[in-house]
Amino acid sequence: ALQPTPVKAAAEHLGLPVFQPAKVREAADMLEQTPADVIVVAAFGQLIPSRILHMKKFGCVNVHASLLPKYRGAAPIQWAVIDGEKESGVTTMMMDVGLDTGDMLEQKAIPLDEKETGGSMFDKLSALGGSMILSTLKGLEDGTITRTPQGESETSYAKMLTKEMGHIDWTKDAAS
Repeated sequence: ALQPTPVKAAAEHLGLPVFQPAKVREAADMLEQTPADVIVVAAFGQLIPSRILHMKKFGCVNVHASLLPKYRGAAPIQWAVIDGEKESGVTTMMMDVGLDTGDMLEQKAIPLDEKETGGSMFDKLSALGGSMILSTLKGLEDGTITRTPQGESETSYAKMLTKEMGHIDWTKDAAS
């Protein structure tokens, strides 16, 4: 049997309703009727329609596992490891209709160990993102947070990984 995510398990433990529609558009009416000032999104693989992005007082805030604008997209953690980055981090940002292109709210960097893996980095960035979203939401509520446009400098797209990328040709000479 599938295990619920930690977020789902915590929500159910607290008696909060959990909705898991296949497509985000299916959730628009439910989200509109849910009393909230903000929608928080993390590790969500779909573009969110404008209707949802703008339905709450503070909009939609994303917790993204990279130092934006670098590594926009589906696999920022894995590509930072593959590319041998010396640091990575978390960016909280306002969501817009683009893919990880909204204004940045907060950003914190962490050093990466030379033996860093996707798993170890995920754990570090998850903990960092969890604490950051709290300060981001407080800043939005207090009106003390500054929105910083990303621009296009150092932009890279962290495309989704495929099974084929994991294939190793053991017959090739390592020196070539």
